[in-house]
Amino acid sequence: MTTKLIFNPAAVLLALLAGWMQRGQQRLIDYLIEENRVFKARHVKRRLRFTYAEPARIARAGKALGRKLLSRYATIATPDTILRWHRQILAAKWTFQRKRTGRPEITEEIQRQIVKMARANPGWGYDRLQGAVANLGHRVAASTVAAVLARNGIPPAPRRRTTWAHSIKSHKAMLAAADFFTVEAWTLRGLRTIYVLFAIRLATRKIEIVGITDSPKGDLMKQAARNLTDPDAEALRGATHMIIDRDKKHTDEFTSLLRAEGIKCVPIPAKAPDCSAFAERWVLSVKSECLNKMVFFGANSLRRAINEFVDHSHGERNHQRLGKELIEPAVDAGPAAGEVQRRDRLGGVLRYDYRAA
Repeated sequence: MTTKLIFNPAAVLLALLAGWMQRGQQRLIDYLIEENRVFKARHVKRRLRFTYAEPARIARAGKALGRKLLSRYATIATPDTILRWHRQILAAKWTFQRKRTGRPEITEEIQRQIVKMARANPGWGYDRLQGAVANLGHRVAASTVAAVLARNGIPPAPRRRTTWAHSIKSHKAMLAAADFFTVEAWTLRGLRTIYVLFAIRLATRKIEIVGITDSPKGDLMKQAARNLTDPDAEALRGATHMIIDRDKKHTDEFTSLLRAEGIKCVPIPAKAPDCSAFAERWVLSVKSECLNKMVFFGANSLRRAINEFVDHSHGERNHQRLGKELIEPAVDAGPAAGEVQRRDRLGGVLRYDYRAA
């Protein structure tokens, strides 16, 4: 009996297509493996650190391949490591959490309060923090306080340094700052650079414009020192130190006149504007909220705009570092009843909403 072979063109074509697709997938896999090896060699300098979910994802996929394929294709971890991860996943499925004995853990709220107190009071030790937390109605042990600080990377009190922000906050009632900023204005002689000298009281954020000129020379600085030490001026009233930068426009005569009135000028380090952050922040505010939105023709138009912004900053602009309060609130600030009205300054560049009496 002879068997007759039947030629099926569709089956042959399907087999050829499947083989071509398999070769294409193999080339893609080989490329991705080589790309992963190059990336790992170039960018991974030390041992990889995985999250809890990442080994589980790799282990589930690797278990389906088996050790033989893993030894050929795995690049992130060895086959034994991937299979060990899979065994750990299976073991965790049948692991039940035991009931813990002993003192219960403190809440997240108490931990945040301990950390907040430690950062605000660098000199407080564990016992002092324990007593402060007890004042809030929470009973914790000193060892618990120590453990909370250690978890948050806060050293003990003898090695806990006082930050500049804390130091300035403690002394800002006696501190003021002065600085220049420039604005370009059109004049009959073309575009000119106008210099604005201002002073700011760190505790109250009150601003005083000392001088606006296109020629900040010695005579202007002497007059500026007299204006700052005038009995009616509020910028330096009660201050003992004034922070200035190392600009040469702060002349020796300027600092000498202030020193004669009991105010010591403290120059900040070179190229360190953060050391005069209060003054720099006010420059950012006045430029971004007002000056950058206008074109000025002469010093008088600039002077009017700056004075309007100073009045707005004192009585109509809420300050984040002052608890979002106004520096000098008017009688129309705060009522909960009445028609809401709006006050515009500089044609609507500055606006203030309030309730009519």
